[in-house]
Amino acid sequence: INHWMMMNPTKTNNSFLGYFVMTVWVFLLVEVVSGQKQTSEIKVGVVLDLQTSFSKNCLTSINMSLSDFYEDHPNYRTRLALRVRDSMEDAVQASAAALDLIKNEKVSAIIGPKSSMQADFMIRLADKSQVPTVTFSATSPLLTSINSPYFVRATFNDSSQVRAIAAIVKSFGWRSVVAIYVDNGFGEGIMPYLADALQDVQASVVYRSLIPQEANDDQILKELYKLMTMQTRMFVVHMAPKLGFRFFQKAREINMMEEGYVWLLTDGMMNTMGYKEHGITLENMQGVLGVKSHVPKSKELKDFSLRWKRKFQKENPLMRDEAELNLFALRAYDSVTALAMAVEKTSIENLRYDNANASSNNMTDLGTLGVSRYGPSLLKVLSNIRFEGLAGKFKLINGQLESSAFEIINVIGNEERIIGFWRPSSGLVNAKSNKTMLISGERFGPVIWPGKSTVVPKGWEIPTNGKKLRVGFPVKKGFLNFVDVKKDPISNTTIPTGYCIDVFEAALRKLSYSVIPRYFPFESPDENYDDLVHQVFNGRWDAVVGDVTIIANRSSYVDFTLPYTESGVSMLVTLKDNNNKNTWMFLRPWSLELWVTTFCFFVFIGFIVWILEHR
Repeated sequence: INHWMMMNPTKTNNSFLGYFVMTVWVFLLVEVVSGQKQTSEIKVGVVLDLQTSFSKNCLTSINMSLSDFYEDHPNYRTRLALRVRDSMEDAVQASAAALDLIKNEKVSAIIGPKSSMQADFMIRLADKSQVPTVTFSATSPLLTSINSPYFVRATFNDSSQVRAIAAIVKSFGWRSVVAIYVDNGFGEGIMPYLADALQDVQASVVYRSLIPQEANDDQILKELYKLMTMQTRMFVVHMAPKLGFRFFQKAREINMMEEGYVWLLTDGMMNTMGYKEHGITLENMQGVLGVKSHVPKSKELKDFSLRWKRKFQKENPLMRDEAELNLFALRAYDSVTALAMAVEKTSIENLRYDNANASSNNMTDLGTLGVSRYGPSLLKVLSNIRFEGLAGKFKLINGQLESSAFEIINVIGNEERIIGFWRPSSGLVNAKSNKTMLISGERFGPVIWPGKSTVVPKGWEIPTNGKKLRVGFPVKKGFLNFVDVKKDPISNTTIPTGYCIDVFEAALRKLSYSVIPRYFPFESPDENYDDLVHQVFNGRWDAVVGDVTIIANRSSYVDFTLPYTESGVSMLVTLKDNNNKNTWMFLRPWSLELWVTTFCFFVFIGFIVWILEHR
């Protein structure tokens, strides 16, 4: 053999090289296989309403996020293992599911729940156990008041859209708004922020209409008829999709989707406009405006949409028509991606619960709830995760997703047309020109309003059964320039005139809404203005117009406007023109005695000075 090796050195070297390469390849293969076998399983709970198409859509995105992430990172040492629970569209059931996941499954994090109402108690449970709760669809600002560091909102806070709504209101010159919202934490959470934002643009919420979450059709119609009698026709609607779409169906039935009405929807409804499970057709919402979170287009998003639709239809063959990818499904995808990235960067040395091995087997026993030692480390890493997701930039600021741009939508026909954008840095931006809009009127180009009108609604109308403003005025004798009374010879009605009436009606014309006054004369034998003012206090009239003096005792029971005339006593005298141009006129200010006394003092002082100088 040695002789053969000596005679064939090249072949020998090649054989050794082949054996070496084969050995290294086998060694690496073994390492990869053994590395895959040594991955750590991190349990993550998922709490969703599994019977709804919304949650099924999101669950499909969650599963795809995991498969895509670990397909791109096969060598990662951790794997998320999902533990899915059904909250059955009930807040109590959602809390029970979270308790089961924490106590029995000992999960390291929880994804969900769907709604803000379900999230309240879940957040408190997670905070007690130090388990991060990542929600991609609970948007109520009230959840922030819980002040839990373990609550991670991987979506926008509802308060982030109020400045966009206020900008739209300002751009069309509307001054009065009626807020219509669901009577629960989700609806009430946005109201203080909306009122403040409108106040900043010189507008106000003149009425708040609360719709119960479980309202039937009769309750909805009753509130709509009440709104119909009001003067304001500009409505901001903030509801859960299922209730909101029923609301618009009833509004259309009683002709409140006709010309003159303005409807502005928050993104809570706009982001789920395509769901057929709500029984909505766009025919019920023609001409409405809406605010919707902006999702930047990308090749990755387009490819994912096609893959997602195929997977959803395969998993839910009976719901093929409901395969509509929405913003929250994209947020769910990004949330799981962020959680998987954070888990990989977090040490698993503290992957345990303290005080979890209690003797009680009761699933709802809060006394045996353990505390996760892994949660604080995971939360710290998750707060610093940054990446470009399918729904946009993923960046958490103070435990919630950083707000970005909103789309301004106009529902026309069977489509949602983007007519503009709102950005925190630049405000309203035209969708076509991509320029910041500074002048009202032609901001969004042609907008189709309810009733297929292209004329911008005033935002108010005179209701058919609306109340008129009852205004009293004094009937006087003598000086009639302030208030006078005339009779219409045709209708035989009393018509007030004069300076005070002119100022009052000029002020009414300056209002952004219509006020129709109805005048009532007040006659008193002694012209007692105290009795006149007291009619407002008694509720007989809404206001009094006239030359009424503001005094202390009257101000104690009625309010006065700012005075527009000065009160006081003046005297008029004739002006006598003295044309006498006497040369000695300058002597008249002093009397003769004063002049003589002054001359004498002058001579005396001069004499004293002369004596002192000649001593």
